[in-house]
Amino acid sequence: MIQDYCRRLGISGTAPETRDLAASLKALPPDHPLAPLLRNSPDFAARAGLADALLHPQDRAYSVPQLLDFLDSAGLAFGRWVRQAPYLLWCGALASTPHQPRLAGLTAEAQYAAVELFRGTMVRHSVVAYRKDRPVQGPLVDFDGQAWLGYTPIRLPDTLTVRDRLPPGAAAVLINRNHTYTDLYLPIDARQEQLLAAIDGERTIAGICREAGERSLARTFFEQLWRWDQVVFNTSLNNA
Repeated sequence: MIQDYCRRLGISGTAPETRDLAASLKALPPDHPLAPLLRNSPDFAARAGLADALLHPQDRAYSVPQLLDFLDSAGLAFGRWVRQAPYLLWCGALASTPHQPRLAGLTAEAQYAAVELFRGTMVRHSVVAYRKDRPVQGPLVDFDGQAWLGYTPIRLPDTLTVRDRLPPGAAAVLINRNHTYTDLYLPIDARQEQLLAAIDGERTIAGICREAGERSLARTFFEQLWRWDQVVFNTSLNNA
């Protein structure tokens, strides 16, 4: 909307016009869709970012379906979202709504599109994509079989473990600082916190589980860590 506004007024990316744009945006109504994005998006933290986001002559907005169609037309295959939790029906407030089972019946692509519409304020789509003619390098992350036991979990550097003002029954809450949605937090109990503390970037999930009886708990927990952008997995040395 603001890109169209700028184009209609013929606003360019010169320093004076960018400065005037930044000053004018302070007058946006507080309920304007862009208002929370101005507060939270790194695109708008500096005038250069503001100019790039709103005044770039070749920029266009992409919805999830448009982005996936663009990748396909370029001979690329979608791999995953760089930060995937905002797109997933299992993460955040949407997981507890009556629509969650209906969303689960959609294809993954349709789920992403629906969740984008539900959230309404996604500023940027960042993806990992592959050439369609590129041989698959290593197994995909999958918790349905037994391969996950051979994954080596690695904590992401932007994750936090919070122990203040916890929900009932939680020993800690896990947050990824790159998430701008306040509903994307993962409460964990004391046993899960022990599994989390055992992640050293070298041991596989099987090595972290001291007893075979822990594997049922570990499957669910490490899949949650993956979905909530708390870990990535090294699957190249899968020897479970």
